[in-house]
Amino acid sequence: MPRPTLAPTRRDILRLAAAAPAFALPALTRPARAELGPPAAANPAHFRFTLGEARVTIVSDGYFTVPAAGLGVNADPAEVQAFLTRHFLPADQSYNHTNHVLIDTGEAVILVDVGSGARFFDTAGRLLANLETAGYAAGDITHVVITHAHPDHLWGIRDDFDEPLFPEARYTIGGREKDYWEQPGLVDRVPPEAQQFVAGAVNSMAIEGVDWQLAAEGHQLAPGVTLIDTPGHTPGHMSLRIESGGQVLYALGDAMTHAWLNFARPDWYNGVDTDGPQTVATRRRLLETAAAERAAVVGYHFPFPGVGHVMAEGAAYRFVPALWQFD
Repeated sequence: MPRPTLAPTRRDILRLAAAAPAFALPALTRPARAELGPPAAANPAHFRFTLGEARVTIVSDGYFTVPAAGLGVNADPAEVQAFLTRHFLPADQSYNHTNHVLIDTGEAVILVDVGSGARFFDTAGRLLANLETAGYAAGDITHVVITHAHPDHLWGIRDDFDEPLFPEARYTIGGREKDYWEQPGLVDRVPPEAQQFVAGAVNSMAIEGVDWQLAAEGHQLAPGVTLIDTPGHTPGHMSLRIESGGQVLYALGDAMTHAWLNFARPDWYNGVDTDGPQTVATRRRLLETAAAERAAVVGYHFPFPGVGHVMAEGAAYRFVPALWQFD
């Protein structure tokens, strides 16, 4: 494979990230009617449950907000705003949680995505601290899998010394995803506001000390933990199917990003989706499969901890949050 023509430095990625014209907007000035205020002290940032014999922990990397104008870009904007208002959500900003899935099989400890570190939003980059609070040190992680190369999923791959954040882990990414970002001249073919994404992806994947394992559909990370192709949001996006003891969980990554819109209006796609129609086709396949299997799902940007089920409702669906169990 030819080497990419773009080889940005860390200074390049930080300069581009600082610009971020499409995302660095002021905070909300008018809260939604039912929006709750932040707590006086931090909320818990991890959530545990079991899936058969596997232990699963959802660990937050923080949150960030982006303009709601990027939601449902193939629909009437007034209809999208009415939908958000009806669901007690801000009509001008979208609040995104960052829910990392940690699968502990007893023999492998698999982390899905590495967050954005200090390279995207100052409200994110909390993954390592929250992992430690959950009882996991960086050296405990045996496998890291990257669903796709967007900033909030990949840019946190380095520590402050430019070393891999999880030094003992084996790193996996979809081969098609890596090829897409590293294709020669891509940075010159994307809109100016997306150039930072290309620079950051190439820079992050070029990290010294990581020997990437390139995956395709059906790649098994550990017994019961399999990668599946879920293209659309990015060309090589991959999700995970985790099965243990007859129970199934889909870690969706960004194949689905909104716990209300994606279910009730599955044909709407977002401005950051590389291929809108493909995103919709992938989403419908996931919804149909998860509903038929009565499988659990976890969405990276769903309200923390982002775990629930898919219930079919005619031609649409509903996200049903999982019941928390404390003991």
